[in-house]
Order: sequence, then structure tokens, then C-alpha cells
Amino acid sequence: MKQKLDYFTIAGGVGGNQDWFRNVVMNMGGCAAATACDSCIYFALYEGKQHLYPFNIQELTKEDYIQFSMKMKPYIPPRMGGVKKLSMYIDGFQKYLTDVGEPHLKMYEFSGESSADEAAIFIKQQIDLGYPVPYLMLNHKEKKYKDFMWHWFLLYGYEETENDLFITVATYGEATTFSLKSLWNTGFAEKGGLIKYVDESRNIR
Repeated sequence: MKQKLDYFTIAGGVGGNQDWFRNVVMNMGGCAAATACDSCIYFALYEGKQHLYPFNIQELTKEDYIQFSMKMKPYIPPRMGGVKKLSMYIDGFQKYLTDVGEPHLKMYEFSGESSADEAAIFIKQQIDLGYPVPYLMLNHKEKKYKDFMWHWFLLYGYEETENDLFITVATYGEATTFSLKSLWNTGFAEKGGLIKYVDESRNIR
């Protein structure tokens, strides 16, 4: 089984790109804010929530994305040690949603302590419902994942095989595919996890 959400491009890249940020701390540690920005753009484009994005949603530009990241920065600021807990993302992003008048989009934690099989079920459910999935990865024993360590990114597709789930994620303006089992089993005690989005307005339309 295979499923991939519609996604967006900016300046030829897949989603936004943290490398564009001119603010030094955002350039180094603004991945959580960037993930929230990309989520806002997704919901504005495909769920009719244009109020989440303060610029022209029909003409996405690199400069507008940079400015949007600075609007998100006070809500999910880079900090010493990083935005290393799911609750930090939820608390900050929920305040942004409240401030822009979005009462229906809610978030819940899916702990990295769960098994890879449980994560696969969760991811398939969310993608099948039309929700992208924010992913926090902390340390990992495999150095091939070095660019994704202590990093937030947005998951928007999957392909199921007999023994694994291959996930497609967007970060740094690129799409990358990973084995979920390999990515999930980090080999470290301190875990990241996933964010569950729920749009409560779907039940009242």
C-alpha cells in the first residue's frame, strides 16, 4: 500500500528550507519552527485554513517564507539543547494557532517510546486521514542519519512493504525516503516521537 499527500514547492524546493533563514539562531536551530510553518502552509492550501499563513498562499515565495519563520520564531524559539520535547512544539504552536484565530486544529503526542510497529500504524492512520506528521528525532546510532539528528521534519507519505514502512519526509527543501524501522530504532534512551494533528472542524462541516 502506498499513500502520499499533496505537498507544495517553494523556489523549486520541496516545502520550506531552514538554510534560507538569515537569522543565525533560526538558521542553526529553527527546524521546529520551520515544521510548524510548513504545516500551516499545508493546512492553508489543502484544508481551507488560509488564516494560518499571513502571506499569499497562491504564490509561495522564498522571501515570504523567511518572514513567516520570523513570525513563528517567538512561539517555537530555538533554545539551548533544542526543541527536544514534543510538548515544547505543541505548547508553542498551539499559542500561534490561538493567536491567529484557529480553534479547531489540535495536537497530541505520540511517544518515541512506542514500538516501530505502533508508529507505522499511527503514521498510516494520519496520512490516510490527510494529515502530515511532524517527526522529532534526537540522537541515532547510525551516522548516516547525522543530518536528521536533533531535528524536526514533516512526514507526508509512506509505502508499505511486507516487513517495513518506508516514509517520505520533507526538510531542507528536499524529499527523502527512510525505512521507518531503521529510523525509529535509534539505539538511545532519550527518544523523540511524532505529533498527531486533529482538525475538530471536520466533524462539524
